[in-house]
Amino acid sequence: MEWFESMLLGLVQGLTEFLPVSSSGHLAIGKALLGVEPSGDLVFEVTVHAATVLATIVVFRKEIWKLLCGLFKWKYNDETDYIAKLCLSMVPVFVVGMFFKDKVEAAFSSMRVVGLSLLATAILLTLSDWLSGRVAAARKEARNGISFWQALVVGVGQACAVLPGLSRSGTTISTGLLCGVKREKMAQFSFLMVLVPILGETFLDLVGGEMSASTVGTLPLLIGFVAAFVSGLFACKVMIALVRKAQLKWFGLYCALVGLAVLIWLA
Repeated sequence: MEWFESMLLGLVQGLTEFLPVSSSGHLAIGKALLGVEPSGDLVFEVTVHAATVLATIVVFRKEIWKLLCGLFKWKYNDETDYIAKLCLSMVPVFVVGMFFKDKVEAAFSSMRVVGLSLLATAILLTLSDWLSGRVAAARKEARNGISFWQALVVGVGQACAVLPGLSRSGTTISTGLLCGVKREKMAQFSFLMVLVPILGETFLDLVGGEMSASTVGTLPLLIGFVAAFVSGLFACKVMIALVRKAQLKWFGLYCALVGLAVLIWLA
């Protein structure tokens, strides 16, 4: 991978990570268009995901600091309740990472999986737009805007979204809305729940020596990281505003068109 290719792919990652259009799917499409051979590892993907996690920390630094301060008050409060729900939401993706990592990595080399997953994202986004208002009105709002069972369901959505083409933010936000979580609450929870899994994956890659064994050089990884971080800062702030106001079905339409284009191209 050349430095300019990593920069372009980093920009794609940063801009699409927070929008409900699947960053992993766009990365796979970007590699195909640039002629970059899919590597046998996911080090580049993990690196640019870590960059967008850092962007999330910067954007939500006040909220994260408040949660940490509340955690060390040594009593059950709103902050510890929220952290407990975040931890519960991480369990499904932890299970997938522990037992199905090889199958997930294999899926990243299949453009057919990307196309079909983008179509699934489109359906999920459209359904959440149609039904979320009715569901939210019929349910009593839980503490911190989300209950434990809702956090677990959103976590299952995140675990499914490890497939390329199935948008993580789109899946988690949509499943949360379909469970009755309000839009303004779901955006923050969706972005915070990914912090530990991605940072943990990056740490394991460093400790396990997968970074040094990667086919991607150090310079492309660094350039991709910086590009994803800068573009991620912009996209995260934009997405927070969009979730509160915009209709997700338009993102669903975009995903459907891209998914169909991928499948037609393969045919």
